[in-house]
Amino acid sequence: MSKLVTIYGGSGFLGRYIARRLAKAGWRVRVAVRRPNEAMHVKPYGVVGQVEPVLCNIRDDDSVRSAMQGSDAVVNCVGTFERSGRNNFDAVQHLGAERIARIATQENVDQMVHVSAIGADVDAESDYARTKGLGEQAVLEHFPSAVILRPSVMFGPEDGFFNRFASMTRMGPVLPVVGADTQFQVVYVDNVAEAAVMGAKGHAEAGVYELGGPEISTFRELMQQMLGVVRRRRLIVNIPFWIAGIMAGVMELVQTLSLGIVPAQITRDQVKSLRSDNVVSEDAKSLADLGIRPVAAGAVLPDYLWRFRPAGQYEALKESAENLRSN
Repeated sequence: MSKLVTIYGGSGFLGRYIARRLAKAGWRVRVAVRRPNEAMHVKPYGVVGQVEPVLCNIRDDDSVRSAMQGSDAVVNCVGTFERSGRNNFDAVQHLGAERIARIATQENVDQMVHVSAIGADVDAESDYARTKGLGEQAVLEHFPSAVILRPSVMFGPEDGFFNRFASMTRMGPVLPVVGADTQFQVVYVDNVAEAAVMGAKGHAEAGVYELGGPEISTFRELMQQMLGVVRRRRLIVNIPFWIAGIMAGVMELVQTLSLGIVPAQITRDQVKSLRSDNVVSEDAKSLADLGIRPVAAGAVLPDYLWRFRPAGQYEALKESAENLRSN
């Protein structure tokens, strides 16, 4: 009988890639999410009935256990950027991770993969990084043989990073960023998914892996690369951290007063995170230790950012026509 994996957050950006890879490998895939009716896009990853979205609330023991029963492996991809509400940093990234690991041990699950983030640290100034660190600590306490993955900022067709800033280029001649000199080692989402699948299959040694791409770039350099792909000229303006902190505070207040109708474009916690480089540590296990060759952003960005070009999919034809006229 085919093995069964439960992927918590399996319909999200990273989770869907893990689900697709495991389904292709012949596994039965259970995608545990808060809103199964919004996760139907994962069903075609396998044959009829092979990939199934199920209802799960990771803040509830019984819900987590029900989604996990009978599983050979568990992957936790759930994360949040919410600082308040029921699904806040601590509830999701610390207590939620602890709950999944504890119940996985009780249910005799063979393998567990937990997705964290570079910079996870119980003593971090940022609440996001701190709760990620507490989540790792709790996972290892209950499931010592877990594989923990700490990816840098992930990119891919559905990402919220390059897509977000590329969309901003349509709004005017200036592209504001916070932490223009902060370094990133952006990693292709499918490389992270490949690492997670190795962990689920038991093909990766237990421990913490920091996952980054083949290049280290500053925030400004990443934006310049993006602008080259979308064929737009914009002035990249760095917003000092102290000003960004004030702006973020105002945005959070507006979000609170509007009951969430007007979301904050940046939060004070994100400003804190942007003060630190997001790169793989020199002594950390990495994609190389898993035998995975990282894909560079330049090889993938044109495949999905073309829609932000002035002429969209016809930009290449437009450029060719202009070249012909000039010759």
